[in-house]
Amino acid sequence: MSADGILASAEAIAADVASGKRSAVEVVTSFLAQADRTADTLRTYLHRMPEAALETAAAIDRRRAAKESLGPLAGVPIAIKDNICVRGVPTTCGSRILERYCPPYDAHVIERLRAADAVIVGKTNCDEFAMGSSTENSAYAVTRNPWDPERVPGGSSGGSAATVAACEAPLSLGSDTGGSVRQPAAFCGVYGLKPTYGAVSRYGLVAFASSLDQIGPFARTARDTALVQSAICGRDARDMTSRAEATPIDLNDLERPVAGLTIGVPRAILDEAGDALAPSIRAALTSAASAFERAGATLIDVALPHARYAIATYYLIAPAEASSNLARYDGVRYGVRRGDGDLRAMYEATRGAGFGREVTRRILLGTYALSAGYYDAFYLRAQKVRTLIRQDFLEALGRCDAILMPVTPTPAFPIGEKADDPLAMYLSDIFSIPASLAGVPGLSFPATFDATGLPIGLQLVGRPFDERTILRVARAYEREHDAASRVPPLAAAGGGAP
Repeated sequence: MSADGILASAEAIAADVASGKRSAVEVVTSFLAQADRTADTLRTYLHRMPEAALETAAAIDRRRAAKESLGPLAGVPIAIKDNICVRGVPTTCGSRILERYCPPYDAHVIERLRAADAVIVGKTNCDEFAMGSSTENSAYAVTRNPWDPERVPGGSSGGSAATVAACEAPLSLGSDTGGSVRQPAAFCGVYGLKPTYGAVSRYGLVAFASSLDQIGPFARTARDTALVQSAICGRDARDMTSRAEATPIDLNDLERPVAGLTIGVPRAILDEAGDALAPSIRAALTSAASAFERAGATLIDVALPHARYAIATYYLIAPAEASSNLARYDGVRYGVRRGDGDLRAMYEATRGAGFGREVTRRILLGTYALSAGYYDAFYLRAQKVRTLIRQDFLEALGRCDAILMPVTPTPAFPIGEKADDPLAMYLSDIFSIPASLAGVPGLSFPATFDATGLPIGLQLVGRPFDERTILRVARAYEREHDAASRVPPLAAAGGGAP
């Protein structure tokens, strides 16, 4: 498709709008039309904002006509996961308990996107309170994968990933607690970045597990991913975990070759996975490693000996924090209220009607792990193992510039296949959870496709606050392979001829 279509990069769109080659209204209208064609089939959005988006676009056009300076994302449509607050817009977290909640403020990342002149076009579907790996746990809809609508898009940010893959928006935001940006990015064939913990303010992100949650971007190119990360990163006084070390990324850095870099591959993890790691994923990893080696990078084996305990560790820490965070949903202060009678009956009725099965399961698990007599045995021990996992990554990254590993053990699986098997669903995140526990950045990048045409993403893990290096490595791969440029037939059919 020509550069002025819906397949254009966010970088190209912003340049066209700033130069006057295209109007912001024209850009937004084209993406809204694409969403009209595909969003209801894929169930990507929970709330769309066409009128507000066009008003914002028109204001950008007026400023350009007045020769005012525009931001780096001028006129670029962006979709927002429905657990990130947008002032006056429904923010449900995919849950019935918040079905009528409209926040009175913008999240920090929304403020930053508005300052960059991005255009917010809607709120995307997600697993309830970001708890899930398939976007089947939403209380409102099951989102479908644009490459095969009978398969899941991943989760919990499945709506955000599918929106970008289907060209309904060139950019989106999701949140990643244990893989919820990277896993759906891999399933949908787009880029998904989990920044370093603290690189992006969590102010206005509805909390799941506060020591793990991070907001991150989806995009169709490495440079676009860097553009969004640069727009939203940095210190925010309202989030004391945010860090000033997170700085914008110079796009010129992404064009530097990988020659001279060292890339680690944790081969022991791959061996331990055995048959659980699909042959197509293993082959893609081997092929990518060879490609980096041909490009001049040095490949070494690295050890992450405690990564095998990541799933057990995560499913003690994250539910424990969820148990604490979700205690606020009681039917008193905001959200839905159910039942009459005494306070206890109202609490029970509200939470029973408002929370789905997966959220209830994790609250119960977390409450148990924090209870008297079990705190030391479970939660405290899990925190000690988390420290060991972080030390493993820091030691490995002391020997290499980035770690190459799978994002997921398989490509996207059929809708319903794991819905009634929580353990099988949890194992979908076996390769993404370790980086989350370590607090280091992880990037899912489109690598190739399997024999059935499903996308395969691979993961690059980097040093704390060194997102630029993993994006540089991914950009080098992108220049030599077409996986990032391909779009689902469903999207291309709506967007015109390539």
